[in-house]
Amino acid sequence: MSSKGWPVGPGWRVMLTDAGINPTDVLRRAGLPDDLLARQTLLGSADYFRFWECIEHLGGPAIGLTLGAKVSAESFDAPVFAALCSRTFDEAVGRIAMYKRLIAPARLHVEVGRRGTALELEWLDATDQPPASLIDGELAFAVQLARLGTRTRVSPLEIRSPVIAASREAYLEHFGVAATTGPRPRIVFRTSDATMPFLTANAKMWEVFEPELRRRLSEIDETATLGDRVRAALLELLPAGTVSMDAVARKLGASARTMQRRLKDEGVTFQDVLDGTREDLARHYLKTSRMSGAEISFLLGFEDPNSFFRAFHKWTGQTPDQLRP
Repeated sequence: MSSKGWPVGPGWRVMLTDAGINPTDVLRRAGLPDDLLARQTLLGSADYFRFWECIEHLGGPAIGLTLGAKVSAESFDAPVFAALCSRTFDEAVGRIAMYKRLIAPARLHVEVGRRGTALELEWLDATDQPPASLIDGELAFAVQLARLGTRTRVSPLEIRSPVIAASREAYLEHFGVAATTGPRPRIVFRTSDATMPFLTANAKMWEVFEPELRRRLSEIDETATLGDRVRAALLELLPAGTVSMDAVARKLGASARTMQRRLKDEGVTFQDVLDGTREDLARHYLKTSRMSGAEISFLLGFEDPNSFFRAFHKWTGQTPDQLRP
């Protein structure tokens, strides 16, 4: 289950202009309609990532930090505004995690521990690598949320990212801490900051927003095809070597027979979805990493590398090495 895309709208025109970037220049460079930001719409990952790549080209490597800090209550994005109605940062990120799919096809993992509150971002579609500036923007947004709510310059304990785009000085200036590399975007806040009361807390306003957010989330779940849901489950299960129909059906709360029947109604089989997901992931790993065929085979849940090589040739007519950039 995932959002159908990344929402963009008029708020982007304001943020880009405030950052000194001409929105029309971004859209034309990205090959997107000139009037795209005049209305609320959804972009697929490829278009959205290209949109961010063009922003980075025009704004420089630190633009993600700049834009993440532009988020404000005045932008009136419903999930963000609802988060600011929370009593503390911990409560706010719990709400963001619940409704993250209304903002992006991603999952926000929140871990509250003795050291502090850790946030880790997982993209629901792992077949494309998000631009570094987009990752920076997500991390900067988390810090901006804490600063807006508490009206203090909160600085995290730790910042990690798969790609370090801006200079060390840019991260230090924005966050108060340098960024280090890690497998997923991750940020850790001190317990004292995560539990500091939000000056923007408003329980009555949250009661107004919550029913609408729940309705919008249920619409996403209702409109997702079973094939979409099976693919999302496989993206989580494959790295653990789990590829069976029974395991996927259990994760989706259905029987294997019911899942087979509903997939057939959509014109696909479980094997179709499994093969398509494996092929997309294989292309992603070959494009973005130097992992060996054996390592990729393991991550895709194959019993041995030869089975992967045969399947890959069947899907593409080529060997994995022939598709490496």
